[in-house]
Amino acid sequence: MDKESDLIRGTIVFGLRTFGADPLPVQADLEYDPEDPYAVVVAYHSGGGTVRWMFGRDLLADGLLTPSGEGDVIISPADDTSIVIFALSAPDGCAVLEASAQELAEFLDRTYDAVPAGSEQEWFDFDQEMAKLVTES
Repeated sequence: MDKESDLIRGTIVFGLRTFGADPLPVQADLEYDPEDPYAVVVAYHSGGGTVRWMFGRDLLADGLLTPSGEGDVIISPADDTSIVIFALSAPDGCAVLEASAQELAEFLDRTYDAVPAGSEQEWFDFDQEMAKLVTES
């Protein structure tokens, strides 16, 4: 099977929280690659560019239920539990976004259908990842 067809993808409209205004819509593409079973990528599209964030699938799953993460990525349910908050911090700036908990859970369910929780190590090829690092150096 071709690698591209193994990818799990979804699109969600996040809301960029701003002071004194309603959240601004930001389209985001979610991607999960079973060959990198511990990670989820979210690509936020704004203006003329795309900003990609990669973080642990477990962090996303935990953040649906309880405040999770530290440092650059913190994910937590909002007071309205139908919404999940993403606090992202980088050297160039910070952003607080919100997304539908149901849409995120549906995406995560698809990733767990592909790679069940606890079986990630069976999908992860450590030697292949090390080879990538050596060739990138």
